[in-house]
Amino acid sequence: MKVPSVARHIPDRTCIGCRYAKDKRELTRLVRTPQGEVEVDPTGKRPGRGAYLCPRLECWQKGLKGGGIERRLRAKLTADERQRMQEFASTLPRGG
Repeated sequence: MKVPSVARHIPDRTCIGCRYAKDKRELTRLVRTPQGEVEVDPTGKRPGRGAYLCPRLECWQKGLKGGGIERRLRAKLTADERQRMQEFASTLPRGG
């Protein structure tokens, strides 16, 4: 007897920059670790408070400039963390 396949639920998350809800897998997760550091989480599974951004330069610029990342993660970005985020954002495509 064949068991029917069940479609897995993929949660939606909202981008900090453009405010559009998308599948969690389409977005890049930022995490505030239990130690208080803010990092890009490519796996999306690291422990800590998370926030999501589209993989587009404009969304990252808006999140960094407007303070959205800091508000969502409830953490103040250090100069080093801000620099790492800007370097990561510079590798992303424009528009899309």
